[in-house]
Amino acid sequence: MHSVVLTKGVPDFREGQVSFDEDGHLERGKTPTVMNPNDRHALRAALQTKVRNGGTVSLMSMGPPGYMEVLQEGMGDVYADDLYLLSDREMGAADTWATAMTAATGIQKLDDPPDLVFAGFKTADGETGHTGPQTEWCLDMPLVTHVISLDIDEEAGTLRAKRLVEGDVEEIETVEAPLPAFVVADPEFEPTYRRADHRLKHKDLRETTGERADEFGEYLDDDSDLDPTDWDRFTMWDHAALNLDPDYIGLDGSPTIVAGVDPIPKAPSEREATVVDPDDDAAMERVVDELAPYAGGD
Repeated sequence: MHSVVLTKGVPDFREGQVSFDEDGHLERGKTPTVMNPNDRHALRAALQTKVRNGGTVSLMSMGPPGYMEVLQEGMGDVYADDLYLLSDREMGAADTWATAMTAATGIQKLDDPPDLVFAGFKTADGETGHTGPQTEWCLDMPLVTHVISLDIDEEAGTLRAKRLVEGDVEEIETVEAPLPAFVVADPEFEPTYRRADHRLKHKDLRETTGERADEFGEYLDDDSDLDPTDWDRFTMWDHAALNLDPDYIGLDGSPTIVAGVDPIPKAPSEREATVVDPDDDAAMERVVDELAPYAGGD
């Protein structure tokens, strides 16, 4: 089984104000970036598939060279066997459609065609939820969205999934689809490892990928002379390598027009605080009284 997980770097809102250019496009090279939180659910679904069915997991993203650290984050925090970054200036300022076309082309260029492609529910910046389904449309695969649990039958070449019914999180339906297929993992997705050997394998894989991410980190160190593209588990492709026409990707290939951007206010750097001496019984009683409503009064 070969799984490909799509991920995206999103602004690290903990760092405060993000940077936009005069046309309202996010300046990703000037903005602190982390892996999109919802993509972790997609990675966990792919890891569950690897634990139960074997195979490999590839993590792929489109963005500036700084996204190498986003890929490293996904590898270290969840799991990935290898990493792919689609990156050059021609891909910049892409909307979801141009991003989907580029991602689909990257997937089609892989030497080992995937049995499963996973994507997160939506990103923390755009929140459209479009890129996954649009990539699926380009690949012409069966699409299963809002997946909360997943089982693969390799012999039958099918997946069986439980998914939330659109508009009603209380209703769950079970669906079946042939492989290869495209899966959008819901934030409610929970991997399950009922067998002891699966739990042991999961533990071993998590340790292995942590070591692998640390090794890649040595290539990303600013003081290192190592070239990240020389790492045997990392591949970077530009638009020429993907044989993509610049007129159909990036800003030129994006039909979306940004009408305006609301600034994100920076959190105050200083907050008022009262220092409490733990040996001051009266002060500690006041702290307990203040916190009691938030603890249910217990």
